[in-house]
Amino acid sequence: MGNFFAELKRRHMFRVAAAYAVVAWLLLQIVNNVAPGLNLPNSAVTLIIVLLAVGFPVALVFAWIHELWAPSSADGASAQAKITRLDFALVGGLALVLATVGYQQLASSSGTSATQQANIAPGASQPQGPTTGISIAVLPFANVSDDAGQEFFSDGMNDEIMTALAKIQDLRVVPRPSAFQFKGQNRDIQAISQALNARYVIDGSVRRAGTRVRIAAQLIQADNGVNIWADSFDRELTDIFAIQEDIAQAIAGALRVPLGLQQGQRLVSARTDDLESYQQYLRARALVRARTIASAIDVLEPVVARDPNFAPAWALLSQAYRLAPVFSPITRTAPLEEARLAVQSSLEKGEAAARKAIELDSRNATAYFNLAVIQSALRKWTTAEDLFRQALAFDPNDTDALHDFSSFLLLVGRLKEALSLREQLRTLEPFVPIYNVVTAEIMQVNGQSRASIPILEALPSDVAGGYLRNAWLARAYAAAGRYAESADTILAITGNQVTRRSAEDAARLIRQAPTKVTAPQELPAFLSELNFVYAYVGALDRVWEFTDRALELSWPLGSGVRDIWLPEYAPLRKTERFKAFVGKAGLVDYWRARGWPDLCRPAGADDFTCD
Repeated sequence: MGNFFAELKRRHMFRVAAAYAVVAWLLLQIVNNVAPGLNLPNSAVTLIIVLLAVGFPVALVFAWIHELWAPSSADGASAQAKITRLDFALVGGLALVLATVGYQQLASSSGTSATQQANIAPGASQPQGPTTGISIAVLPFANVSDDAGQEFFSDGMNDEIMTALAKIQDLRVVPRPSAFQFKGQNRDIQAISQALNARYVIDGSVRRAGTRVRIAAQLIQADNGVNIWADSFDRELTDIFAIQEDIAQAIAGALRVPLGLQQGQRLVSARTDDLESYQQYLRARALVRARTIASAIDVLEPVVARDPNFAPAWALLSQAYRLAPVFSPITRTAPLEEARLAVQSSLEKGEAAARKAIELDSRNATAYFNLAVIQSALRKWTTAEDLFRQALAFDPNDTDALHDFSSFLLLVGRLKEALSLREQLRTLEPFVPIYNVVTAEIMQVNGQSRASIPILEALPSDVAGGYLRNAWLARAYAAAGRYAESADTILAITGNQVTRRSAEDAARLIRQAPTKVTAPQELPAFLSELNFVYAYVGALDRVWEFTDRALELSWPLGSGVRDIWLPEYAPLRKTERFKAFVGKAGLVDYWRARGWPDLCRPAGADDFTCD
């Protein structure tokens, strides 16, 4: 064996192997860096790796047979190999290569672990989605059609491509609302990528003319503005799902990430053969996002009647039905019985639509979390919690599901867990106005009213959920003793969710705080979130009027019920009326089954106490 190694040394085999390893490694680094800019396909990179692997034994064979032509010494023996400076350089280079590769592997492993740990919200019991991978933002596609009314269609194409890319395990796609805040702006790619924490950006346009559609898209490396991939797809509208699939796969190919699909699986599924149904579904989805709920229902009901097997349309219709009471003035202004019938009708329709969507698609996360909201309105708390967790099991990063689940946790008194979930939601999606409004509400219930003020002040008063923005901001000002600002904010409320007379009465009362009224029962009735003013003028018991109404209405995730946990309402939680209220709501049975809330604990076998 000693002679064998001596012979390898004499024939310079070690020198050749080291030199080949160093040169091959350098070549691979060059290829990896220039391939994106040159738009080299994955096959070209793979070919280079294969050639380098095959070339290694070939180089060793040539080094061995080189002895046949090597010069001999005077006595006829081949010259012995001598150690030269070249050998030391090669050994040093090889050591550097090995050290670099080892460091990259260790750093990647530890970085992945650290990132995963940092993104696990303490106390959160729901599954977490992947936080590693290539970060990519799909910016709103420009509508370049002659018809400006096709905006919903270009937005829909954007959504579908984003959804398809999100199915690829090695990609981290920036949520839609964050990307859409840059819609219609003169956009600096580097600034946008920094704001969205995205390494790559996809930009594009959609032109629709008659039965044809042309989608142009480009993939840009954000740090240097290099265009990695660009293409256009000009097809018939009947091929729309194929276009979405082709674009998503082309982007994955340009980034050299595996699709990770099972046999026969696709990134985009042709969910309906009725093109008109699909277009109306896209239109309705834009209306739901704008919280124009009644119009969305008017669009969706004919869609599911014409195309009853279209599962996404049923799921979206379920969401519209259960949102209808929240964004209608009827829940706050109509007589109780009229409001109850309206809410009951919405919930029944919403439940039927959600169950139909699940029947058609057993993994439809949207249907599951909307059904969960409806079950919570019906006081089926354990069923609702299980449905929320099922939705998050299908899609751990579904921001709508996280949004509603945290509201559910607040309602049942799991205040810290609700706040922890909001922190996770803000990490995923920091720019949605209604998300930030509810985050501020949950902060207030957790005793962080002052910290919620900057969040609410940063939002325009007319954003989606603008009424609640002003109501929660006024409440935060009042908690900080800033009563005049609270009154001014109430007067800034617009829309029809509360009457103008009610806003004026509430503003007048909070402006005179902390002076106590002498006749609490003679105060105006605030059957809305403005009932917080009672707490500051010595009429705390009047808070129950709106809270009881919300419970009677079975209002989905109604804020009138969940705000019983506010710090300023603490005296109410010491009363027998509070115990009767949570007992009627079914919360006591839920607590005994799933654990007691943050502010309550059992007292003996049949009683409990709350702080």
